[in-house]
Amino acid sequence: MDHHATHSVSVAGVIIDDQGRALLTQRRDNGHWEAPGGILERDEDITTGLLREIHEETGLHVEPITLTGVYKNMTRGIVALVFRCKIISGHLTETSETQSFRWATPNEVRTLTSEAFAIRVLDAMRDDPTPAIRHHNGTHLL
Repeated sequence: MDHHATHSVSVAGVIIDDQGRALLTQRRDNGHWEAPGGILERDEDITTGLLREIHEETGLHVEPITLTGVYKNMTRGIVALVFRCKIISGHLTETSETQSFRWATPNEVRTLTSEAFAIRVLDAMRDDPTPAIRHHNGTHLL
């Protein structure tokens, strides 16, 4: 098997509050603002991985509401599945992966995050039942 032909799959949850703002987490490793999420384990189903990643990064237990987008990083070969989620329980808790949290409006999302990550959050914030399908180079949409 050609190693360059393989892909990894990541998941992210865009948690929306009652005011229509999205939860962003600030990563400890690089200071970037993003929706909580990460790479699925090989033996893990999509929902289990989504719930695990969100809990590990935020301390929250959530319920996925809908798939809002599928994104491919053409440079790194990562396919990301993004879901709109709602909080079921828990409290925001800083972790070894996250150093801060912020509830952001669409304009704040555009300012705080790179284009490739902003579009994921903005797609999840829109009221459209059809998931977006996009590709990027890790920073900009292609």
